[in-house]
Amino acid sequence: MSWIATRTYYENINRLVQQRGPQTASAPLLIESLSFEDLYNLSDADDWDRAASTISASAKRLEQAGAGAIIICANSMHRVYDAVQEQVSVPVINIADCVGEAMEEKGVKSAALIGTRTVMTESFYRRRLVAHGVDLLPPDMDVVEMVDSIIYKELVLGRVTRDAERALRTIITRKEQDGADAIVLACTELEMVVDVKANVLPIFDSTRIHCEKATDWLLGSD
Repeated sequence: MSWIATRTYYENINRLVQQRGPQTASAPLLIESLSFEDLYNLSDADDWDRAASTISASAKRLEQAGAGAIIICANSMHRVYDAVQEQVSVPVINIADCVGEAMEEKGVKSAALIGTRTVMTESFYRRRLVAHGVDLLPPDMDVVEMVDSIIYKELVLGRVTRDAERALRTIITRKEQDGADAIVLACTELEMVVDVKANVLPIFDSTRIHCEKATDWLLGSD
């Protein structure tokens, strides 16, 4: 929901479209950028009901404007995915399903999930990965609180620090020691402090995978 995530999705999808087609190609997109302030620090059922209503209303506006498919550009907001899909007739491409399919194709059997507290501890994301045969390490609450703090106090504000980079590198190393075969990077902003191509474990970047699936849909190759 942050402007950082919106920028990342827009850039990734357009680069993929350009790579797969003419150099002058760009992606035909309808974007509704919501105020992160209205969807920040959600905690109780009423907060999440409000989020579901807000994102569903946005999805309906996009459908009415001509969108043929919709992506929610935030991992955590997939907690309300089912409620949003019920409100529109076009497909809403689920990020966790996209990641699960990518991991299944690579034969990954054990992974650690890294994202916000909501993503790491609740079932809405985890069960979709497990459905693709991926065994997930249980959440370590010290790691959960550390990563959640880095995301919401630094990254969504556009702040990148060496301390955050070192913290994520250490977490990933420890996850390998705990038995993970791969890491699911389940927060768009985390790519700001994690080098996806230079780590001790394969990194499944949910944002890039989601963007690839959206590009497949746009180009009619899905």
